[in-house]
Amino acid sequence: MRRRNLRSLILACLMLPLGSPGQHAVADERLDARVEAFLEARRGSWRDMNVPSGDGRFLHDMIVERGYTRALEIGTSTGHSTVWLAWAMSRTGGKVTTIEIDRGRHEEAVSNLREAGLLEYVDARLGDAHELVKTLPGPFDFVFSDADKEWYTQYFVDVAPKMLPGGCYTSHNIRMRGMREYVAYLEGRSDFETSIEDDRTSGIGVTCRNQD
Repeated sequence: MRRRNLRSLILACLMLPLGSPGQHAVADERLDARVEAFLEARRGSWRDMNVPSGDGRFLHDMIVERGYTRALEIGTSTGHSTVWLAWAMSRTGGKVTTIEIDRGRHEEAVSNLREAGLLEYVDARLGDAHELVKTLPGPFDFVFSDADKEWYTQYFVDVAPKMLPGGCYTSHNIRMRGMREYVAYLEGRSDFETSIEDDRTSGIGVTCRNQD
């Protein structure tokens, strides 16, 4: 990725006509640099059930590679995974709706997203995902589920009808104890195809809706 110092970026902006593709490219580079600096400054310090950086990168890359623009995250925590999802949305022109039940974590996540320069790509909701997920109209082409594991199957049941063809529903910690029944349910859905990314820390289930 090309880097420019602040003076070069400012000069480049002054030389470009308003709304030109080059100006947007400069803005994208500046946002990328800001997000990278934010993540680097917090490397190894994420707690409160946040995902590892490798998992965040995996989710980000999947969204960008497939061009997803309508994302849902169930379980924000303090926003590490949300930063990765929102960063991907900034590249695809989309937005992620994220839900967190704990007010303190929700507020910290919003602060983190603002500091990373990504808040405009996020609809951060404070509330009980058990109820909120049912009311969201969708449609969604990407979902990341990382909330209470005993509710994983119900979350999927509530969201599946709102998934677009080709969209993927990802489930974190799929290899944790107690997840076998949920995996069996996913694998039994004939309208979805499920695989498990075992090189991730505790496994990420990737369940994609069939195109037809």
